[in-house]
Amino acid sequence: MNLSKTRVFFVLATLVLLTAAGCKPKAKEITSLQRKEAASLVSEAQFALQLKDYARAEGLLTKAAALAPDTGKYWVDLGAMRVRLGQKDAARKAYETGVKVYEEAAKAEPKDAKPVLQQIYVLGLLGKVDAARAVLAKGQKLFPEDRAMRAFAEGKQIEKMIADPRFKEIAL
Repeated sequence: MNLSKTRVFFVLATLVLLTAAGCKPKAKEITSLQRKEAASLVSEAQFALQLKDYARAEGLLTKAAALAPDTGKYWVDLGAMRVRLGQKDAARKAYETGVKVYEEAAKAEPKDAKPVLQQIYVLGLLGKVDAARAVLAKGQKLFPEDRAMRAFAEGKQIEKMIADPRFKEIAL
């Protein structure tokens, strides 16, 4: 891989990892047992995805998102699965819920730039590139010293992200 492709891959991998961390805005109390069950369902969905059993993975992710609705990664994964199944409207709803979860997380964790970066990623998946740029500009003002935010902005990662073929596979 050349250097720019490596950078794009690194930034996308970072976003995936940030997304994987999930967010937990304050809402209805979700029990530890529910979180463990949701994580188990996601694990099973990942296995189904490896087998390219998208319908099974979608069902499992739907259950996981219902059990832990404050985990943005579950909504993003669900949206991606629905895109693969050709369910664009359902995918849009899952992605929009993901954006809301990350917005709530950003409010709940005002000193953490990760939920803002996650919003940018999901807005990109929704095809709302101008909104993603606006969130990035706001994020730069809120977190001028944050390395990830600065690298994302200075590296023009929104453009690279939306041009990436793997991103396009799950974007609307």
